[in-house]
Amino acid sequence: MTNKLSDRINNLPVSATLAMAAKARELKENGIDIIGLSLGEPDFNTPDFIKKAAIQAIDDNYNSYTPVDGYVDLKKSICNKFKRDNGLDYKPNQIVVSTGAKQSIANAVQVLINPGDDVLLVAPYWVSYSAIVTLAEGNSIEIRSDILSDFKITPKQLEDSITEKTKLVIINSPNNPSGSVYSEKEYLALAEVLEKYPKIFILSDEIYEHINYGIPHFSFAKIPSMFERTITVNGLAKAFAMTGWRIGYIGAPKWIAKACTKMQGQITSGANCIAQRATIAALEAPVSKIKYMVDEFKERRKLIIELLKEINGVKLNQPQGAFYVFPDISSFFGKTLKGKKINNASEFAIYLLEEAHVATVTGDAFGSPNNIRISYAASKQEIKKAITRISKALTH
Repeated sequence: MTNKLSDRINNLPVSATLAMAAKARELKENGIDIIGLSLGEPDFNTPDFIKKAAIQAIDDNYNSYTPVDGYVDLKKSICNKFKRDNGLDYKPNQIVVSTGAKQSIANAVQVLINPGDDVLLVAPYWVSYSAIVTLAEGNSIEIRSDILSDFKITPKQLEDSITEKTKLVIINSPNNPSGSVYSEKEYLALAEVLEKYPKIFILSDEIYEHINYGIPHFSFAKIPSMFERTITVNGLAKAFAMTGWRIGYIGAPKWIAKACTKMQGQITSGANCIAQRATIAALEAPVSKIKYMVDEFKERRKLIIELLKEINGVKLNQPQGAFYVFPDISSFFGKTLKGKKINNASEFAIYLLEEAHVATVTGDAFGSPNNIRISYAASKQEIKKAITRISKALTH
């Protein structure tokens, strides 16, 4: 019956991360012990001080529709957060609160991209970027990098990718899936290129901002020449262990924020009232309140890298942020493991699921066909167990 559906939905890919998670769940339901390292979801509980704020909001009878772009006091808290953490001066009318950072990104792309416009995706990139561009009838143009460049692009690569149809560049640091972090110097070099092309906008996805192990986080909008051309996206899901609360937000030029509010008003209206009140508590707290989670992720990063280095054929870099490793596993392409020939990263990920019972995600979905993404947002015990299984599955 797919011929009854719109071309829009038929041409839209299924999210690779969600598809792998669904396959893993299916195997679990059949009694197979699957270790899930495919989803980008912290395994911590939401901090108690945030939960208490939500309970207080319920007791205070917050239950009505919220303003489409978010409560005014929440938007003020977001402005304060941008100033405190990023050195960015936004006003409340430049802020739009959405149902997760994914909606924030979708709003921005929908209000900027016309059919046929080119959107540059700095690869590796989060799986949904290209699908969101497809929905806006834009063209996704990948700028690829690899493990040798620490999964970062050069200014020359950026300039060589720009065409007359380029309207938007989507960047993400700390990066999902690679964990790479662009330094201030590296972003300034990319901005030098973009200064020559004043009609190009930049969407800077900074959702992993606080999960950072060394290189200081730098917001692209902090570059003076880029401020009026940048949409800064952030949210609560990753750093505050609030994936299910579904709160994301943007800071952007007023005219873009107004357009995103108009778009959102016809799709979902305002985000959840209780989650918004809890978000105020999260953003107004000192960042040190969530340091224990970042410290634990750093220990897990060390552990998973040490274990993966023991496996012949797995190439690694040292991710400086987020909670993923993105090994190059191309040395296994063309080989037969346990009677199964591995031709690409997608087959490799399926092999690990079926043979090692560990769920990962193919790098194909992120614009990096030689890699797989492994999340270490899991306990150390689970990480050890998972990598032991992977090692056995890759041994002849």
